[in-house]
Amino acid sequence: MGISVILSTSLGFVNRDIFSPPATAFSSLLGLTQIEKRSLWLSELSLEVYASDCGRCIKSLGGWEYMDHWQIRKSEWTPQPEDARGPFDVDYARIVHSGSFRRLQGKTQTLNLGDSDFYRTRLTHSLEVAQIGASIVRQLAAAKTHNAHDFLPPTSLIQAIGFAHDLGHPPFGHGGEVSLNFCMRNNGGFEGNGHTLRILSRLENFSEKHGADLTRRALLGILKYPVSFKEAANPEIKPKIDAAPQSIRVINRESSKPPKCYLDSEREVVDWILEPLSDEDRDLFISVDPELVDAKGKAKHRKPLHKSLDCSIMDVADDIAYGVHDLEDAIAMGLVSERDFREAVNESACAPFLNSLNEKYSLANSNDVYESVMRALFGLGKERKHCIGRLVHHFVTHIEITELEDFEEPLIRYRAKLHAPQRIFLDALQALIVTKVIRSAEVQHLEFKGQKMVVSVFEAFASDPRAFLPVDAYSDFVRAEDGARVICDHVAGMTDSFLLKTYDRLFSPRMGSVFDKL
Repeated sequence: MGISVILSTSLGFVNRDIFSPPATAFSSLLGLTQIEKRSLWLSELSLEVYASDCGRCIKSLGGWEYMDHWQIRKSEWTPQPEDARGPFDVDYARIVHSGSFRRLQGKTQTLNLGDSDFYRTRLTHSLEVAQIGASIVRQLAAAKTHNAHDFLPPTSLIQAIGFAHDLGHPPFGHGGEVSLNFCMRNNGGFEGNGHTLRILSRLENFSEKHGADLTRRALLGILKYPVSFKEAANPEIKPKIDAAPQSIRVINRESSKPPKCYLDSEREVVDWILEPLSDEDRDLFISVDPELVDAKGKAKHRKPLHKSLDCSIMDVADDIAYGVHDLEDAIAMGLVSERDFREAVNESACAPFLNSLNEKYSLANSNDVYESVMRALFGLGKERKHCIGRLVHHFVTHIEITELEDFEEPLIRYRAKLHAPQRIFLDALQALIVTKVIRSAEVQHLEFKGQKMVVSVFEAFASDPRAFLPVDAYSDFVRAEDGARVICDHVAGMTDSFLLKTYDRLFSPRMGSVFDKL
C-alpha cells in the first residue's frame, strides 16, 4: 500500500515523499478499509498522512497520491504530474488570483473607503481573518485538551477560507445586501454569504461550469449557513417600501434583511458538498431553529444551528477581527471616545483580559490595569497598536474545541469557540462597534445613500437589460433561466466606486460621454 506523506508549513505544502512501508508499521494509525486522514503536529511542521487501499488516486511525482472524498472537486479536476502542490494549496492559489478577491480592495468594511487610505477594506479585513484563523489552528494543534487534532485544517486551507469568506458581499456592505435582497424579493432573494458560495461554485472563471472549482472541504468551510433561503425565510417577513416617507421612495431596511442562508440556486452545489455525510448527519447539520418570533414577540427568520469545524474557526477569527481591528479604526477616526469605551466595556467585562495582563506584565503596568489599557488604547499610535496586538493574542489563546456527539463525521462533530469569559468580552467590543460606529449618523448616511444607489442601478438594468448591461453580462442574461439573478450577480460584483460611477453615468444631470471610464 502506497503512503503519501506531505510536509506543510505556514506557506502550505512544500515537500512530499512517496514510500511504501510495511502495513503493520501503520496499523495503529491507518485503517485499511476506508480513506483516512491523520495529522501529527511536529513543532513548526504539520505532517499529514494520507492512506487508502481503495481510494481515488492520481499519479504524481512517480508515485500514487491518495485523495479522500473531502479533497475532490466537482469537476474531478486533477493536477499535472509535475505539480508539487497539495489540493488545498490549489484552493489557496485560486482564491488569491481571483477577480472577486481583488475587488474586495474596493468594498467597504465598516468605514467609507473615501475617508482615508488607512482604514480597513473588505480585502484587508479578509487578510486579517486568514492570519488570525491560521494562528487559531496552531494554538489548537498545540493544545492537549481535545480530540480534534487529526482533523484540524492545514494552514493553506484555513487561509483560503479566510480570504474567501467575504467574497459575496456587495458594494456598501450590509446596506447593499439589504438593497439587493429587496430587489430580488420575487426571485429568490440575496444574502452575502450565500452569494460567496455562488461566486466560488459558478461565477469565477477557473473552470467551465464550476467557478473556482474548489475542493469539497474548502466549500464546506465556506458554507457558513447550510440552510437554503426558502427553508430559512419567514414568509411573514417580506421586503417592502417604507410607508412613512411621502416624497421619496425608501426601502424598509428591517423587513428587507435576508435570512442567514445559501441561495436556492445553489442547492445542487450544497447537495454535492454534503454528499459524504450519512443521512443522519446531513439531516442534523441542515436543521434550523424553528422559532419564527423572538423573545419580544417580533417576527424573525429561522436560524441555522450548525457549521463545520473549519467554518467555526474562520467565524471566530472573523469575530476577533471585527471586534478588535474595527475598534482600532474607530478609535483612530474619533468615532469611539474613551468615555464611550468606558460606558460600554467596563472593568468587569474586561476582567479576563486584565487578569491576563496582570499575570504577565505586573511590573510593566500600574496597580490599576484597566487604566493602563485605557491609556494605551486612547494614547499614541504605537501604544494603541501594542494593546490591539495583545487583545488579538488574548482571544486567539482562549479558544476551545467542543464536541457534538450526535454527529459521526469529524468535520462537523467538532466546533471551535471562545471560552465563555472571553466571549462576553468580545461581545461587548462588538456591541460598542455596532452602537457607536455602524449605527452612527455618519455611517448611516453613507449606508442610506449606498442603498439608494444599489436599488436604482439594479432597477435601471432590469428595465432594459439589452440597453444597459455590458456585453458579457447581457450574454449571460440571455442564456440564463433566471435573468434577474444575472443582474444581481453583476451589481453585487461591483466595487463601491464602480457602482457610484455607474449610478452617476445613469442618473447624474451632467452631460456624460462614452469615453468616461467606469
